[in-house]
Amino acid sequence: MVKLIGRTKINCAVFISGRGTNLKSIFKYSKTIKSKIDLKLVISNNYNILGVEFSKKNKINTKIIDYKKLKHAEDHIIKHLRKNNIKLICLAGFMKILSNDFIKKFKYHIINIHPSLLPKYKGLNTHERAINNGEKYSGCTVHFVTEKLDSGKIILQDRVKIFKSDNPQTLAKKILILENKIYPKAIDLILSKIWRKNLFQF
Repeated sequence: MVKLIGRTKINCAVFISGRGTNLKSIFKYSKTIKSKIDLKLVISNNYNILGVEFSKKNKINTKIIDYKKLKHAEDHIIKHLRKNNIKLICLAGFMKILSNDFIKKFKYHIINIHPSLLPKYKGLNTHERAINNGEKYSGCTVHFVTEKLDSGKIILQDRVKIFKSDNPQTLAKKILILENKIYPKAIDLILSKIWRKNLFQF
């Protein structure tokens, strides 16, 4: 952890599988004066993706965990988390299901962003389902990760209006803009005094 003028920055890891758009927004936040995190580690299950390219370009410690080649992939992840003293894990489009044992080990330390207004539309195909059901609004949710899919305590949400002209692709683009905006805000929120007591208890 890094000492900053009377306060401490928390070591953070971001897990990605694709373009890394939310990684970019978290990285940008980490460089601001008000940031409460030090982005120490990026974990990915894919090699040739834009997110990894961005991470390496910006000299973030980046580890590729090949689930096909590694028999106990999560053990390797845990090793890197412990080595870097990670206190907050941000899932940002990480397309691997974490085991219940892993989630229990890092309870209150893992957050995720989901492209719907939870508790509605857990799982996949959220934009298509929202449109098909005639929803007037959709959005995104940052929440704590628990053993039950997309069911952890909600930290922050934001929404956009669904127009008749929208399709899953146009709605996804609008919601992605929201994701990039609220993920740093959610991190800032959980690291406030209200949340700190739970967050630091490994």
